[in-house]
Amino acid sequence: MTHELTASPATPSRLASASSKTTANGAGWWRDAVIYQVYVRSFADSDGDGIGDLRGIRERLPHLARLGVDAVWLTPFYVSPQADGGYDVADYRAVDPVFGDLSDADELVRAAHALGLRVIVDVVPNHTSDRHPWFQEALADPGRRDRYHFRPGRGAGGALPPNDWESVFGGPAWTRVPDGDWYLHLFAPEQPDLNWEHEEVREEFASVLRFWLDLGVDGFRIDVAHGMVKAPGLPDIGRGAQATLIGTEPLPFFDQDGVHEIHRAWRRLLDEYEGRRIGVAEAWAPSSERLALYVRPDELHQAFNFRFLTCPWGAAAMRTVIEESLTATASVGAPTTWVLSNHDVVRHRTRYGGGPRGLARARAAALLMLALPGSAYLYQGEELGLPEVTDLPDAARQDPAFRRGRGGGAGGGAKADGSAGGGAG
Repeated sequence: MTHELTASPATPSRLASASSKTTANGAGWWRDAVIYQVYVRSFADSDGDGIGDLRGIRERLPHLARLGVDAVWLTPFYVSPQADGGYDVADYRAVDPVFGDLSDADELVRAAHALGLRVIVDVVPNHTSDRHPWFQEALADPGRRDRYHFRPGRGAGGALPPNDWESVFGGPAWTRVPDGDWYLHLFAPEQPDLNWEHEEVREEFASVLRFWLDLGVDGFRIDVAHGMVKAPGLPDIGRGAQATLIGTEPLPFFDQDGVHEIHRAWRRLLDEYEGRRIGVAEAWAPSSERLALYVRPDELHQAFNFRFLTCPWGAAAMRTVIEESLTATASVGAPTTWVLSNHDVVRHRTRYGGGPRGLARARAAALLMLALPGSAYLYQGEELGLPEVTDLPDAARQDPAFRRGRGGGAGGGAKADGSAGGGAG
């Protein structure tokens, strides 16, 4: 079911430059690509049920081709209880019925390739859903828990969590099961962390990657690419508010050196396929130099540059981030990536002040981003200058991050426009 990538037929004048089209079938297409992020659930609804789906995306691919983008990145559409907007996967090889079926995914990839567009899909390797067969097996049989991080508790009767780690979403990163053991979840309790020291975990994800590569996808955006390996012994951190330290200080559960062995293995797998398939790291690291390690020549092709996204509005601050980012990636011969908005943050038009001022700043920032050397990511609707929707009634809001925040947890950036929130994806 692999598909050939063809040049788009004569298309109308484009709204954005796509110089990488000239090398679409050659080496390094990702180095200056414009990649358009589609949040599947809210992009386009083909059947009127109020939920976006794969067929709706396929029907609107000509719009994206006219924009001049080089590739489309799809957020998770796999079978999921939707505890975190699809970043809690129960079956990595099946499409959730709410979004369609496997034939819809195949047809979408074929249609994209016919228009000269590449397709990147999310893969979620740090954790599964608690409904995944492996975790259900672990709950039923304590002898089958080694694919996750189960530990006895501390204190009298093991009533305290095994260490002081906190969930990115708030509260302890541990949940106790009825027989007294605790399991690790750096995100929601419905997202138990996998144990990447277990060979079966590594073999399973290599098989998952091959499944989608054989279907024809052109690469993967790797969710929490910095999180799969934990420090030996799972040591205490010794302080609270740990989510505020992510991307600024070393932590024993993120950006451990062992993740690079996994990414090197995945690079070798990707290189087995024709068509220059790529891996993109969603990685938070304490410095630009640490982030650059993810895009060394034998590792992944791109890593998201969140420092640009989080940079405050201002010429001096932006210049510093741009220069440091370019220097860090140049040190390993990799392209820099630029992004202003995504499904985890408030849209940048609103962040930059909203109204006419926010729109003017958002346009200027987009112009700057698209002029910089490297690859740019556009979030759906960014080409229209869409603001954040902030006036929806609570009853209409479905975002998991909003529900967590309303319940007293750390929502991690509740969204009002229906996009997924939190730090998982």
